[in-house]
Amino acid sequence: MSRPDGDGRRPRSTPSRRTPAGGASSRGAPAPRTTGPRRSADPARAAALDALTEVESSDAYANLVLPPLLRERGITGRDAAFTTELVYGTLRLRGRYDAILERCTRGRPLSGLDVPVRHLLRLGAHQLLGMRVPAHAAVGETVQLARERAGVGASQLVNAVLRAVGRRPLAEWLDVITAESGDEIAGLAAASSHPVWMVRALRQSLLATGRPADELPAVLEADNAGPLVSLVARPGLVSPEELREQAGRAAPAEPGRWSPLAVLLPGGDPATIPAVRRARAGVQDEGSQLVALALAAAPLTAGHDGSAPDTRWLDLCAGPGGKAALLGAVAAQQGATLVANEIAPHRAELVRRSVAAVPTGTVTVRTGDGRDVGAAEPGRYDRVLVDAPCTGLGALRRRPESRWRRTAADLTGLGPLQRALLDSALDATRPGGVVAYVTCSPHVAETRLAVDDVIRRREDAELIDAVAPLQEVSAAPLPGLGEGPTTQLWPHLHGTDAMFLALLRRR
Repeated sequence: MSRPDGDGRRPRSTPSRRTPAGGASSRGAPAPRTTGPRRSADPARAAALDALTEVESSDAYANLVLPPLLRERGITGRDAAFTTELVYGTLRLRGRYDAILERCTRGRPLSGLDVPVRHLLRLGAHQLLGMRVPAHAAVGETVQLARERAGVGASQLVNAVLRAVGRRPLAEWLDVITAESGDEIAGLAAASSHPVWMVRALRQSLLATGRPADELPAVLEADNAGPLVSLVARPGLVSPEELREQAGRAAPAEPGRWSPLAVLLPGGDPATIPAVRRARAGVQDEGSQLVALALAAAPLTAGHDGSAPDTRWLDLCAGPGGKAALLGAVAAQQGATLVANEIAPHRAELVRRSVAAVPTGTVTVRTGDGRDVGAAEPGRYDRVLVDAPCTGLGALRRRPESRWRRTAADLTGLGPLQRALLDSALDATRPGGVVAYVTCSPHVAETRLAVDDVIRRREDAELIDAVAPLQEVSAAPLPGLGEGPTTQLWPHLHGTDAMFLALLRRR
């Protein structure tokens, strides 16, 4: 998400001058007026507050909540960009802002404040420290919104706390919270707005993949950088050139860096692009595109009967359908068919929408537990994708709210599920066929350890090299993939989500 210049537009009460990010101009900012004619709060900030409230109260995702809210309220253009940055920036940097706000509430714990007040303080802090909003506008507009939504008393608290926040620029605040955190990891977690357990896990993941630990700050910084919108041109349905032409009518479009099918946009609503509306293209991270293409390119070998068919493919956990649609399009070109299996009916419906443009008869969408497929259809498939449910630590830049929802305890439940799905996938694969085990997480427990556990228990499966197929399908040589056989993409190295890929052959 590109950061809007200034506050994204010129607010009614704000002059046109701009100040550096970090709120340096907040020193000596006048207190907001509390007398005179009443006026309504800024609609863009009000929408941001409502989106944050919905995300927290309904356990929803911002990327699903915000677009319809903006459409419903007629917020477009620079105002929409401003609202979007407010929401995503506040969610990403909530941990950092909470650490700063705790030092400005005069002993009142942030957790003891009403939920709307916490959201208002975070919104104000992001304007002061993370955007180029003049300090008097950041404080004044947020206080006005607090007065409307939480009452006069709350608005006075918001005013006092935000004025205290604005007395220091961001760099000084980061020095303060780092120094007072107790140890290096805790300080890095507070400053980078990540839970401590995630920072430790990401450090371990770097080391496990042969990356130096001193890359950790870069990983955390990449998690906090808004990504470009990544589209995929589904082969045989629309070309990347056609997709760029369509997308470029709304915003400048560029080819992807790695995937030959990718088109990158700085922002905008992909639903306005004709090919996306017709499911000939979709929103899909480049890393997600690459691992699906790598499965389609992985070499198969002959089975026990000497034959080497390549006609029956399976996506074991297909929802919401991005990889299934890409694999389905490739399968149609190669004369194969794809079964897209999804346990949740509502996610299965999303898969149906995603594959709607794939030639009829190529993709069969069905509802069922992936753990049962291997026993029900032993040895049936030539290629199987296991896009395993995971913590999503590799997509924190796209799902900023997930870092505050996940805990280390989640691994306890996910681990057995991931292993059971991989076992089922191998059972469903014919001898000589290939399984791709994929997670959008670099966590060692969800990647190498999960695969090693399954391989250790089975004599009929072996790891094969995943690096060469990934390089084969990439439009340019991918750096830092390691020596294999498994491989890991990283946001700070590749600008993709942190996708893990292991390829396993059934003996």
